[in-house]
Amino acid sequence: MPLWLWCLLFVLESLYCWWIIGYGGARWIEGWKSFFMIEWFALDWTAEQIRLYVLIIWCFSAIWFVVGVIKPELRL
Repeated sequence: MPLWLWCLLFVLESLYCWWIIGYGGARWIEGWKSFFMIEWFALDWTAEQIRLYVLIIWCFSAIWFVVGVIKPELRL
């Protein structure tokens, strides 16, 4: 995967996570919509639980992004 695509995907994911964590996205997808936008196990989560999950996933994604920039063969 080229570096520009790797960066673009990370920026798009970051915008999605930023929306969920900081701009009311968690409240909007709370309930049945979380099945499609998060995962099946988030159906009965509150907005705070969704925000925490997305924050944790975003941190791991940021680490993976840096690893992918340093070692291009690890980009998926």
